[in-house]
Amino acid sequence: MRDLHLPLNQTQRVRLEAALHELQTLAPAAASAAAVTVADTIPVNHEDNILKGHGTTDQDGEVVATLCGVVERVNKLVYVRTLRARYKPEVGDIIVGRVIEIAPKRWRLEINFSQDAVLMLSSMNLPDGIQRRRTAVDELNMRSIFEENDVVCAEVRGFQHDGSLHLQARSQKYGKLKRGQLLTVPPYLVKRRKQHFHHLEQYDVDLILGCNGFIWVGEHVVVNEITTFNEDQEKLSAEVETFTPMETRKHICRLANAARVLSALGFTLTIELIIQTAEASLSSNVKINDMLGAEFYVQTAETEAKRRADLLGRKKGGAR
Repeated sequence: MRDLHLPLNQTQRVRLEAALHELQTLAPAAASAAAVTVADTIPVNHEDNILKGHGTTDQDGEVVATLCGVVERVNKLVYVRTLRARYKPEVGDIIVGRVIEIAPKRWRLEINFSQDAVLMLSSMNLPDGIQRRRTAVDELNMRSIFEENDVVCAEVRGFQHDGSLHLQARSQKYGKLKRGQLLTVPPYLVKRRKQHFHHLEQYDVDLILGCNGFIWVGEHVVVNEITTFNEDQEKLSAEVETFTPMETRKHICRLANAARVLSALGFTLTIELIIQTAEASLSSNVKINDMLGAEFYVQTAETEAKRRADLLGRKKGGAR
């Protein structure tokens, strides 16, 4: 919310502040109790021989927070997890990046990290789908696979000695992304989940939530495990696939704007919330370009506050 600058009138400002205040009051009590700011004392039992982790320090015999965030405990380890932080890669993360350089036997990708990522030719699934040793001909044809400014989906394989990321794309679901929009959101708004690839059948759209804060919204692409097209078939299919239906384009733009609104409001991005926001704009007859207006931001905040209040009410009713 601190980066949100909207031309709000007085009524909209009051409504937005009321919705945000309600969202804060609906925050779980356990989470608010565990939240700390800089110089706050973290209650611990010194008899347990606790280990002081990231975001903590020892001051006058007490454990003090050096960061703003939430206190986490893993066995004897106590550390502070920041709520607003840069992307911290982990092995197995699904990321979306943009090719910035083609080097010998590798591509360099910009992935919203402090260093560029590297995708080796040997870690790439070749277009013919055949698993074989890469040759000098494959290296000469690297530009036909990915070229500069191409958007690519891949998986984090590991770290290199210089700290850069080593990526892999050994499956048909990874690779070049076409006919869509690339969004950049704060990485902390995208939580790690079991599924980051989503096919929205009602819109005929693919949505990829990259752990690095890059989100892809594009036309659905059918993934075939075995590709056996000859050259004539490839040319014919390429001519057909260059056209994206107007209805699909509208769906892509509406879903992308829904993600932009939720990101600006600071809400955690989930596929369910993005769809609900897009559906709300449709039911309210809000045009795609008007979704980025002040009124829809206020409506989205009010809707989310009401949804969380209803959810909390149902939980309390079930507990009784």
